[in-house]
Amino acid sequence: MMQFDPSTLLWDDRGLIPAIAQAEDGEVLMLAWMNAESLDETLRTGQVTYWSRSRAELWRKGATSGHTQRLIDLRIDCDRDCLLLIVSQEGPACHTNRRSCFYTALRDGSETELSEPML
Repeated sequence: MMQFDPSTLLWDDRGLIPAIAQAEDGEVLMLAWMNAESLDETLRTGQVTYWSRSRAELWRKGATSGHTQRLIDLRIDCDRDCLLLIVSQEGPACHTNRRSCFYTALRDGSETELSEPML
């Protein structure tokens, strides 16, 4: 086992890395972005924190909605340019109040909604 060094990750030119949140049951919940500070905050507290590109600030998941994510496991892909966060999700992960942001499927050339809002 080796000590984790965040500088070995391949951050983009804005200092960001994509982070996929996956529920413990394997369902992909969402994709967001992290910077070094949000990654450090997540590892330090266990509460998943992202970088909001639109607001240019740290975004602790669920800070206003209560739909928090607790980090269970963090995995780094083989190219070191993407993170997979296994999380315990409280409430919906998507801002549309669905469990997952990936609720639209393309089937036979048409879009199909797979789930309704939870709330």
